[in-house]
Amino acid sequence: MPSMIFNNGLHAAMTGTIDFDTSSFKVMLCTSAYTPDKDAHLDRTDITNEVSGTGYTAGGNAVTVTVTKDDANDRIDVSLGGTTFPASTITARYAAYYKSTGTAANDLLVAVIDFGSDVTSTAGTFTLTASTLRLQN
Repeated sequence: MPSMIFNNGLHAAMTGTIDFDTSSFKVMLCTSAYTPDKDAHLDRTDITNEVSGTGYTAGGNAVTVTVTKDDANDRIDVSLGGTTFPASTITARYAAYYKSTGTAANDLLVAVIDFGSDVTSTAGTFTLTASTLRLQN
């Protein structure tokens, strides 16, 4: 499954429920047993197979999201921030970004990043680099 934007997340962004400039965001890691569904997965309660292990807290880490308008290339870039999980022992295949409200049923899913294969840290730092969503006009 390639990386993707959840339909509900895109709809929420276009209707103002998610404001990339002011909303709070988090990213959680999932194992290869998770199967992303861009249509059916709406909020954090729809995510299954979240990783567990040393150095990882359920629900993931807070991340910074930035929006950049590029008039020269007629596009908007939304940068979903990176983060680290220091001193961790975990294996992940996916990173799921969501608007964080503090309640899983209200945490709107935005996007999922597929690493292409399992990524493991063993008593080390698991590093997630930022990803960019691009809207081209």
